[in-house]
Parts: sequence; C-alpha cells; structure tokens
Amino acid sequence: MVPNRGDDRPGIDELDDPEFLDDPDDEYPEDATEDDIDIVCALYREDGQPLAVELEVEYANDLDALIKQLRRIPGEAGALGMISIDSSVFVLVRVRGKKVQVYLSDILAAYDWPIARDIADYLNEELPDEDDDSEPIGDAEILSDVGVSDFDLENFTADFEEDTLAVVRKIAKRIGYGSQFKKLVPE
Repeated sequence: MVPNRGDDRPGIDELDDPEFLDDPDDEYPEDATEDDIDIVCALYREDGQPLAVELEVEYANDLDALIKQLRRIPGEAGALGMISIDSSVFVLVRVRGKKVQVYLSDILAAYDWPIARDIADYLNEELPDEDDDSEPIGDAEILSDVGVSDFDLENFTADFEEDTLAVVRKIAKRIGYGSQFKKLVPE
C-alpha cells in the first residue's frame, strides 16, 4: 500500500501557480477556421494524369490526420498535400508509402496554427522566440525529384510578403498541376 503523501509532494504547489499554468510554450494554438484557410488539397497522379482534390478543413489542423488521408489517396507515386493558411504560411506534406516528408514555410507559425506546431513537433524542432527571424523548416528536397530543387523551394519561401496561396499555386504549376490547382482555386 502506498502511503498518502497529501499535498506536501514536491511540485504540487506549481499546479496552482498562475505562471506555471500560463507558460506560453505549453499553449497550443487554436484551430484554423474555414475563413483562415486558403486551401487544403492533395495532388497526385493516376494513370499518369495529374489530379488535384480539395480536402476537408480538418486536415489543415492535424498533421497526423493529413498523413493518414494522403496515404489513402491512390497516387502512383504517393500524394502531396498543400495547405495555405491566412495567406501567410504554407505547408507541404508528401507521403509515399511509409516515407513522409514535411516542409513548413515559417517556423514562427507554430505559435499561431496547429498544423505548424504539429510539424515542428514532428521534426523535433525547438520553437524560437516569437521575436526571432522567421525561417522555413523541414525537408527542402521534398519536391526535388519533380523539378523543384531545395534552392528553388527556399526561393519560393524567401519572400515573406508574398501571399502564400500564390506561392503554392506557383509550386503546383511548376510540378505540372497548374490547371488542376486552378480548378480548385481560380486566380
């Protein structure tokens, strides 16, 4: 039998300390709403033809759910998930069998959007201070086999003032999905 230690256990007082409860590193961002999300889609090839499908809003808030959904898509070479949120951050997630690659255009977005926090966690990236400079994280070679080198992707990401929906549109066009993407999000 374990003796009752009461409230004198080390650390128990921390649970009532407002500073402990309000630790910003422990706060998880609220879900992006339909109004926040510019696009959530999957790109894949079937019988050699490029296809693009819009995905449910929920996939813009949960990396694990997005990966599971991308695994269900019958693409010959896997599927690429593209997300743009608030015209300020974009996410690429590529799933090919068991291989998963992720790319986030701005690590500071992890303070604002759950999918960005999920990616930082997935990559075991420590969040910088909110005042630090923004930078992308993840696998910059995620699209290197389809014509977008790591250098190219970093260039797409470099202009923080550019609308990220326009950026993912450019990426989709560059990898041969321009007209399919345009059907989802007309210019």
